[in-house]
Amino acid sequence: MESNPTREMDGDSDTGPHLAAVVRKPDSETTIAALQEEGVYDETRKVRERDDRLVELPVTDPPSETDVLDVVEQVEPERRLPDLEAHLREMGWTDDEIARAPSSWAVVGSVLLVTFGDEEGGADDSSGDDEDGRGIEREEVGEALLALHGEADTVLANEGVSGDHREPSVSVVAGAGDTETVHTEHGTRYALDLAEVMFSPGNKAERARMGEAVEPGERVFDMFAGIGYFTLPMARAGANVTAVERNPAAFRYLIENAMLNDVSERVSAFRADCRDVDVDPRADRVVMGYYDAHDYLDSALAALAPGGVVHMHEATPDDLLWDRPVSRLRDAAADAGREIEVLDRRTVKSHSEGVWHVVVDARVE
Repeated sequence: MESNPTREMDGDSDTGPHLAAVVRKPDSETTIAALQEEGVYDETRKVRERDDRLVELPVTDPPSETDVLDVVEQVEPERRLPDLEAHLREMGWTDDEIARAPSSWAVVGSVLLVTFGDEEGGADDSSGDDEDGRGIEREEVGEALLALHGEADTVLANEGVSGDHREPSVSVVAGAGDTETVHTEHGTRYALDLAEVMFSPGNKAERARMGEAVEPGERVFDMFAGIGYFTLPMARAGANVTAVERNPAAFRYLIENAMLNDVSERVSAFRADCRDVDVDPRADRVVMGYYDAHDYLDSALAALAPGGVVHMHEATPDDLLWDRPVSRLRDAAADAGREIEVLDRRTVKSHSEGVWHVVVDARVE
């Protein structure tokens, strides 16, 4: 990192120099988080694009703990409006229109992923020039979000997932329209195309937790690996992971991501149905990151060594917490002539109204 800022032009003598850290665009999301953790990120100024490859992230002081390419002084920095509401209000939106705007979104690498409900078009659905009456309003929301998140360059509308391969449906709302990106969490890099494979930002804590759960040298069977959601943090922690994924697009990124994170030697990847993969020797840990994972418990238990741990995910209604997922585990173990000890049970996020994405961890004797 360059310790002394490069002077582009004189700063405002009344307020002191306006400093910015120069980083590569793909690294901006991770670097902003690091600068915030260090306490030097300036939330009052906009991220500025330097050129096609680089951006300037506003800082209050030169960072001492975060790696950046350079620190520069900016002239006439742009002040950042604090939230989406302020941006939409500046565009002339009314209180009623703002109330129907999206209240949350996710930053996935350089892409902003937004869910627009029927009530969330931003303005009256009957207005606008396009066929569904909402395109103009969605575009304005997208432009406002790009102004709010200067590190992003594309806004996508999340329109759900479907099919056996859980394929996403998205549409470009604003920006460059590039759906392929690299997203970084806790040091793990995920290359993906949001038009081809799903990514759940709400699972962030669970992905990090799995990287902390394993020990170096553990044998892990990841039955529904996707692009490496859990495989990558576990392999980075030193586990040897048998990763299975049948979606060809997700499998392609699984292979790419193993190389991107320098863990190819610890990841054995198979494009197959996980029930058809023979795990020998048996695994110390089985990860079942799929809402209907209970349908595969017989295969999971057959692959698990005595005393091993299974992590079963499920979408469970309120009134069935925690009886249903635990009883499914106990019944499957009994059918296999085994017993379980529940180690932990936790809620990951809301799946839908009255339904929760949960995980049960159990040791199988």
